[in-house]
Amino acid sequence: MKFHALAATAAFALFATQAIAGDTLGVFEKHVDVGATALPGQASFKEGAYRLTASGANIWGAADAFLFAANTVLGDVVIAADIAFEGQGVDPHRKAGIMLRQTLDAGSPYIDIMVHGDGLVSLQYRETQGGETHQVVATRGGAKRVKLEYQNGYGWMSLSDADGEMRYVGGGVRLPLSGAYLAGLALSSHNNSVAETAVFSNVELSALPARATPTPQTKTESTLEVLDISSRNRTIVWHTKDLIEAPNWSRDGTTLLFNAKGHLFTIPVSGGMPTQVNTGTLNRMNNDHGYSPDGKWIVVSDQTHPDNQSRIHILPAAGGEPRLITPNAPSYWHGWSPDGKTLAYIASRGGDYDVYTIPVEGGVETQLTTSPGLDDGSDYSPDGEWIYFNSVRSGNMKLWRMKPDGSGAQQLTFEEGTRDWFPHPSPDGKWIAFISFGTDVAVGDHPANKDVSLRLMPATGGAPVVLTRLFGGQGTINVPSWSPDSTQIAFVSYRPAGD
Repeated sequence: MKFHALAATAAFALFATQAIAGDTLGVFEKHVDVGATALPGQASFKEGAYRLTASGANIWGAADAFLFAANTVLGDVVIAADIAFEGQGVDPHRKAGIMLRQTLDAGSPYIDIMVHGDGLVSLQYRETQGGETHQVVATRGGAKRVKLEYQNGYGWMSLSDADGEMRYVGGGVRLPLSGAYLAGLALSSHNNSVAETAVFSNVELSALPARATPTPQTKTESTLEVLDISSRNRTIVWHTKDLIEAPNWSRDGTTLLFNAKGHLFTIPVSGGMPTQVNTGTLNRMNNDHGYSPDGKWIVVSDQTHPDNQSRIHILPAAGGEPRLITPNAPSYWHGWSPDGKTLAYIASRGGDYDVYTIPVEGGVETQLTTSPGLDDGSDYSPDGEWIYFNSVRSGNMKLWRMKPDGSGAQQLTFEEGTRDWFPHPSPDGKWIAFISFGTDVAVGDHPANKDVSLRLMPATGGAPVVLTRLFGGQGTINVPSWSPDSTQIAFVSYRPAGD
């Protein structure tokens, strides 16, 4: 069922019976000021367009103040609107957008797409009552039309492009809303002493069918993103309908490296189009790759060999012919020692995957772990004193660290409800970023297309915190992906294709 601004008499089977205090507006049950607004909001509906005027300090932080025209809904929905501000405005951060919200409380959990007065467009969300707001910033501003699809607990952002076509731009966020919730139009002046006006036209509100549970084989779209550690805000770098994986940050902080279709590509962190790296005879690279400490070399794991087994090679960072490092296979690179002399990797030499090291110049490999079961994700601390890795040796997949010779192994994460993979120490040595799966995943597996969390913990151990929740898994953050200044991480989020 669809509700359109020009079809105010449509049946309301989508909606729950909960009432909202306020005045009816077009197809919306009510419009009401939320939070501490200094000036009463005003709203009108004429010739298919909604004109809202509102004050309010902001839609942000732990509490909001805005005018909301909304219906109470159940289940999965899509909401879309053309949005245009009137006048120059007082504050460039005035916000107009479409919103899904658990309650009318000022600190309620919500997810929205906001068009700012300065043209910025972002998907904003608050996960808990009274919690902080975070956002995913779109690559382009100035969108005339925005669309928010909410399906199976995820919010997905689509924007109109220069030719007016609606396109999914990436940055899906997992934020379950329970039972009945609110869907509608929102406006805040970002200056509580003044009122701003915005017009919403071609408004649509439709029910969406529940999406079939994805499998690891489900085709997906990919979004390359960076996340700021202090704010936990995300910025979209690039979106593609192809599968891309495992970003690394260049040592000068300007570009990201990732793999796709067996090849390597770089892209500016600021956005743009990818450039393929010349990798000579290699054309079947997987998602285990990265830069040398001095930034002069790229190490790759490649399966071009006739036996389709992964082997580690090194090539110039600018591109060129590769040099084979590990003739034995399978071998999957994960870490480079800070002095540039040694590679740490995962290899199977008899049916069990363990951590190995080998000189960068090649030679004899050294096995560091011998515990039964899978060890993976080996990465050096920046002082070279530790190798971090994940292991099933406790009966669950958890993070560990050991000395570079394999001695002194210490378990670092302990929760029963997560499977923890791919620990990446920050360049300043203070933090470990990693990905966590749920217990619906087998202990030794890190599949694609799952509900996952990116998390952060002190490098010496301690309680992890969630940085963001997303649809991802294999390919999201397999390899070292910290910015050189330790303030951001790069990752790939995914979305089932075809929607």
